[in-house]
Amino acid sequence: MKFVLTALASMLMLLTLQARAEGDSKAGQKDAAVCAACHGMDGNSVVAQWPKLAGQHPGYLLRQLKLIRGGARPVPEMAPIVANLTDQQLEDLAAYFSTQSPKPDVADPKLVEAGRQLFRAGNSDTGVPACMACHGPAGEGIPLAGYPMVAGQHAVYLTNQLQKFRNGQTWGEDDTPSKVMVGVAQALTDDEIKSVTSYIQGLHRVSGNPSGE
Repeated sequence: MKFVLTALASMLMLLTLQARAEGDSKAGQKDAAVCAACHGMDGNSVVAQWPKLAGQHPGYLLRQLKLIRGGARPVPEMAPIVANLTDQQLEDLAAYFSTQSPKPDVADPKLVEAGRQLFRAGNSDTGVPACMACHGPAGEGIPLAGYPMVAGQHAVYLTNQLQKFRNGQTWGEDDTPSKVMVGVAQALTDDEIKSVTSYIQGLHRVSGNPSGE
C-alpha cells in the first residue's frame, strides 16, 4: 500500500511539474555527435554499461539531462559534457534521441521465466511490486508519470542502477521516481536483479504482445 500511495503521489506531481521536451530533433542530431562514443549516434549504445537512449520518452531524457547537469544525479562521465549545454540544447538532444528506433536485444533463456514472474507479478513474499506497474506490460514506460521505457535496455546498465537504488542512491530530494525505486530495490536479491534485468533486456513487442524471449 505504501508503494502504491508513493507511486500515485509521484504521478500527480509529475503530471504538473515534469519538464516537457520541446526540442528540435535536427539540431539535436548535430549536438549528439558528442554523445556517440558512449551512447551511439542513434542512441543504441553497444557498450553495455551505457544506457540505450533511442526511443526513450523526451520528457524523461530532458529531466535526466538536467538532473545530471545540476549534480543531483551523479554521473561523473557525463557531468563535464552537459555542464555548459543550454536548456535548448538539452531539449534538442532529448527530441533527437526520442525519435530514434531502439534495437531489440535478447534475454538469457535460463532466466526468462524467473524474470518474467518478477516483472509481471513482483514478489509478494518480500513486498516487491511488479515492474510493469510503473514501466508498463511491455516495458514501454509511463511518460506522464516520469517512468521510463526500459524494454531492450542493457542488463548490465540496469543491474548497476538497481544496485545503486538498493544502496539508497536517489537523484535528489525532489526526485520522487528515484525514491520509489529505492523502496523497490531494497528488497531485491542479487539473483532477482540478475533475472529481471536479463528479461527486460529481451523485452519487446511481438505481434502486439509483450515478450521477453
